[in-house]
Amino acid sequence: MSKTLLIVGTGTIACPLISLLTKLKNELGIDEVYFHKHTSLTSDKAKVIQLLKSGARLCTTSRKKIEEFQAIGLHPECVINEALNKADVVVDCTPSGEGIRNKERFYEIFTHNTRGFIAQGSEHSFGKPYAYDINDSAIGFDDQFIQVVSCNAHNIACLVKTLAFENQESTLSRGNFIVIRRTTDISQPEMIAAPMVNKHDGRFGTHHARDVHRLFETIGQDLNIFSSSITIPTQYMHVVQFNLELTKPTTLAEITEKIKSNPLIAITEKMDTGTIFSFARDHSPLYGRLLNQAIIPLSALHVESNRVIGFSFTSQDGNSLLSSVVAVERYLYPDSYKEKIKCLENLVFEEV
Repeated sequence: MSKTLLIVGTGTIACPLISLLTKLKNELGIDEVYFHKHTSLTSDKAKVIQLLKSGARLCTTSRKKIEEFQAIGLHPECVINEALNKADVVVDCTPSGEGIRNKERFYEIFTHNTRGFIAQGSEHSFGKPYAYDINDSAIGFDDQFIQVVSCNAHNIACLVKTLAFENQESTLSRGNFIVIRRTTDISQPEMIAAPMVNKHDGRFGTHHARDVHRLFETIGQDLNIFSSSITIPTQYMHVVQFNLELTKPTTLAEITEKIKSNPLIAITEKMDTGTIFSFARDHSPLYGRLLNQAIIPLSALHVESNRVIGFSFTSQDGNSLLSSVVAVERYLYPDSYKEKIKCLENLVFEEV
């Protein structure tokens, strides 16, 4: 039976996701990849042409929109409802709030023939939160709507599960995180002029800790965590500063071993985002993307009794891409998805 995907959007997550899925179609057992673009921008024409050359198929919102695309030399094959009729899985990568609106306008009408719908980042009420290797046990066959959490939430969740869990139970007394955010992806022209702090809101501070708390709630854990964030004028990568207070003492050697034992964490001697980004650009087969959950400079670790402090680089949006592909494969191949995703192993690095 044919396996068809629809990716909604062509932005910083959608574009590499479309490229990855078309590049690995055979290994992932995918027959067709459609992508939806709403607006016919001439500035995006070259990008759309490259996606079409990769084998993806363009759709848009309406017949009128098809004419607008044709006017700039692009030719969508169909409108979104027709693509939804064919799609086994839909991945919505639109900006904040659009995924919820798309769910209400389009997706809920097609629940009878589509196996699953996946949204990104901030779409909190879209469906059950998900991050690969964090709460897979909480995702069931009846979870038709999934929200892949943000890249920084992936990083924090990975730190917590790696450094503050034993035998599937939390050993975290309290976790504090400062998320040092890049202002935009390098594909986006907007920049801020100076470091800008974000407001704290309620028990969790910023949405990063709240998202991680929701994630671990799905596996029965109630974490005591708090996050702050600051956005700085750089376009490379995010960085998370972590301060974990554990329920029992540990050592630097134990923490280092836990980090090295997690195949989704890369260790590094590099101490700046520029050289890490450069490594990814030079050595990743996927256009400079690393799919690691976190990248940790071991020399920046500090362990004192039951307190673990350090920094972790967020691999741009690569960890979200990994979870999105795994979620797609879970829907398409629920009994064999772990075998299918082995083709992604060369996109996850042991050391950077």
